[in-house]
Amino acid sequence: MDPTSTSLEDKRTSKELEAGYDVAYEGTKESEESSSVRLTRSQRFTQFLSKYGIETHGIEPIPAEQRTDKRLYQMFLAWLSVNLNVLTFSTGTAGPAFFGLGLTDSLIIILVVDLVLCSIPAYFAVFGPKLGTRAMVQARFSWGFYASLIPSLLNVFSLQGFLILNCIVGGQTLAAVSDHLTDTVGIVIIAIISLVVTFCGYKVLHWYESFAWFPNLVAFLVLLGAGAKHIQNIPVPAPEPAAVLSYASVVVSSVLSWCTMTPDYGVYHADAPTWRIFIYVYLGFFVSSLPGHMLGAAFAAGAPAVPAWQAGLGEGSNVGGLIEAVLAMSGGFGKFLTVVIALTIPSAVAPTMYSFGTSAMAVAPFFAKIPRYVYAIISTAILIPVAIVGQTRFYNTFVDILSIIGYWSASFAAVIVADHCFVRRCRWSSYTPADWATARRLPLGVAACIAFASSVGIIVPSMSQVWYTGPIAASGTGDIGVYMGFAVAVVVYVPLRLLEKKVEKRIGWGEES
Repeated sequence: MDPTSTSLEDKRTSKELEAGYDVAYEGTKESEESSSVRLTRSQRFTQFLSKYGIETHGIEPIPAEQRTDKRLYQMFLAWLSVNLNVLTFSTGTAGPAFFGLGLTDSLIIILVVDLVLCSIPAYFAVFGPKLGTRAMVQARFSWGFYASLIPSLLNVFSLQGFLILNCIVGGQTLAAVSDHLTDTVGIVIIAIISLVVTFCGYKVLHWYESFAWFPNLVAFLVLLGAGAKHIQNIPVPAPEPAAVLSYASVVVSSVLSWCTMTPDYGVYHADAPTWRIFIYVYLGFFVSSLPGHMLGAAFAAGAPAVPAWQAGLGEGSNVGGLIEAVLAMSGGFGKFLTVVIALTIPSAVAPTMYSFGTSAMAVAPFFAKIPRYVYAIISTAILIPVAIVGQTRFYNTFVDILSIIGYWSASFAAVIVADHCFVRRCRWSSYTPADWATARRLPLGVAACIAFASSVGIIVPSMSQVWYTGPIAASGTGDIGVYMGFAVAVVVYVPLRLLEKKVEKRIGWGEES
């Protein structure tokens, strides 16, 4: 890999990028004319917002001359804030509370998974500063213009699932502080705060994430100081291999699924050596995910020995109640920190909501015409009622959503990694961002579709959920769908993509046409 190589074509002007955008949308001229008044009003409102610093840029790749932000440390702080929160804590609690694992087993699984898996979203983050492309736009360079609809749609639903989980935990945590505040009200408060941050866009997001990690760090340290002496390694039966692999899959999914978002938060940052970008993001993930996961596992494992903690956790479905019960040992300051933890959950919700919008815009040309901030409003309108309904079945909802996201994210990541590493041989110069919206200059997408379908074919019999257990998983392996899906997608994609390139050359299609 040449860490300093950049795409020559990446230096095309923004006019060329816009030209490519126009080519892809020629077929929509009539609809534009018929709605010219509506679009004009929208454009005026967008211009009004831009005067006040609201991001109004769409999903067009950011040209090299506009990628000037040299503060790469922002990428470390962004992912530190995103992962140092109560949802990461919740992932850790699933080991003892849902899968019946002991403390030691849970901690070992967490260490191994975080150490290895944090590298995948970190590597995906490199695409942002290198190419200036959002995650779902960059996917077109392996999936093709039309087939990229598949990951874009799946990402829209997945991110909305994440938003629901975050708001449920935030609502529970906030409600645990006061008898006069319900989970429902807490969910609404968290959703509205997240909407405000997301509405403002990229710069405000990075500004917010630059300090959102600090209150949670203080809260987690107090949490550890107040409750560590009460944590007991309660003996549990020897873990079944199925439970170990299934819990590992949940942790894998919680980390791996960020790869569909990480490029979005570096598109305005200046190009830099691959290793520097990678290290910043990897450390941001690792130093936040590891303690968050481990704290969750430790307190969930110790809850049965502390009546107040067990009462807070309830039937294993109220993570916010567990946190409040532990921090209550610190008196009024503990209650204050519980509120702080809840109110900083937007550090994870806001970026997710932002990428929900960019992913929705990548689904089809029509959706790209709708301003990004509108999608933030739509997302909020959906997540509030669904989160209110799902709060009563948190762990079932949590594990189901995380696992399903992990299944398809593994296949998606496999295609992107295989294409970049084995087909393009890690050459950034092999990408032409200006072609992002020109179907004939992008891959056919057949190889990616077949690889994805093949991975789904092995995921289904390998998955283990409350509502379905495949024959492979039922044989005693546990949920290994994520691992099998990733491996099969890589093996199938590489030879098919090489064959596809030959076909493209013959018919005058693709990047070499």
